[in-house]
Amino acid sequence: MIEFNEKETEFLNSLEEARIATSHDDIPHVKPVSFVLNGNAIIIATDYETRTYKNLKINLNSSVIIDIYKSGGHKAILIQGTTEIIENGNEFKKLYDVFFEKFEWVRREPWKENEAPFLKIIPKNKISWGLDTK
Repeated sequence: MIEFNEKETEFLNSLEEARIATSHDDIPHVKPVSFVLNGNAIIIATDYETRTYKNLKINLNSSVIIDIYKSGGHKAILIQGTTEIIENGNEFKKLYDVFFEKFEWVRREPWKENEAPFLKIIPKNKISWGLDTK
């Protein structure tokens, strides 16, 4: 199991935007998303109509990059993994509460189980740079 060290965890908890990559018919698809670190997984909310969701229904492999670009001081974590789609149940409710607390847009436009799923990216590989991990 891939784990994040203390510096990586601090970095991930300090940000709220990432980019997720999926693919369909060998065509990459990348988009910006809001995320939270939950345990050792990256959690992303999506909608059923999105290309990302449709891609993951066929191929559960995904990649996520979380970064801050500053010339000469770029910081990033690249995560490659598999995705679980969470649509309802206790895990959905717990993740929803985390998103509700963190994001004002969730409080403005709430949703219920089976209206929009969460994507749980379970890291199989990670690479980080620009973070002092000593």
